[in-house]
Amino acid sequence: MPDTIVVSLGYPDLIPDSPYSTGRYHDYQPPVCATCPLPDQPGVPSNADNFLAWIDEILKPWVRNELFPNTEFSRDALHGHSMAGLFATYALIARPDLFDTFLIASPALYWNNNYIFSQLSPLKESLRTNGTKPAVALSYGGREQNPVKRRVETEEEFEVRKSFLAFSNMTSNVNALYNEIKNSTQLRDVELHEYPFSDHSAVGIVSIADGLDYFLDWAPRIAFQNLTV
Repeated sequence: MPDTIVVSLGYPDLIPDSPYSTGRYHDYQPPVCATCPLPDQPGVPSNADNFLAWIDEILKPWVRNELFPNTEFSRDALHGHSMAGLFATYALIARPDLFDTFLIASPALYWNNNYIFSQLSPLKESLRTNGTKPAVALSYGGREQNPVKRRVETEEEFEVRKSFLAFSNMTSNVNALYNEIKNSTQLRDVELHEYPFSDHSAVGIVSIADGLDYFLDWAPRIAFQNLTV
């Protein structure tokens, strides 16, 4: 089996009592058009284009030339979950040449009133001039939009949790994205996977393992593969 190097991206400064950083929202949210209203959330400017450039111009060369100078790399994949899944979707639209495979898990497609759906036109063009055709794996949890009451939850707690989850429309949105791009001539393959018994957090874990399998399934020969998450 081809060997794989997984590169995980994180942030040194976290929000108090939270696993998240404000830098996450800064880097992961797509830019909006010049005449479009700015999103109410997350309340910071987009840095997605700069973040993509950093991955391409700084991170990739550092991994290949500094960390593993004697390793031959043949392909790269990008995995993103939740807000990072929104970023991975934007990366697929804006820089499909950067990665051979895009692993998009439970993406925050609801962001800015589903704005990302209005930006899919590059994936609907008839030809790609550079010949690059990435593969895409979309995934989500069946219990994200349709949660099940937990044994220890009160009805009130369950209703609060359902209300909190309702805004994402995860099942509807991911299926809508799949239907929008599944026949794209810009992509060599588009796969959709539902984890019927998984919630939002669980998908972030299982989608990495299954995403690696999907990525390696496209391996043309024995060589190192690079996955950025």
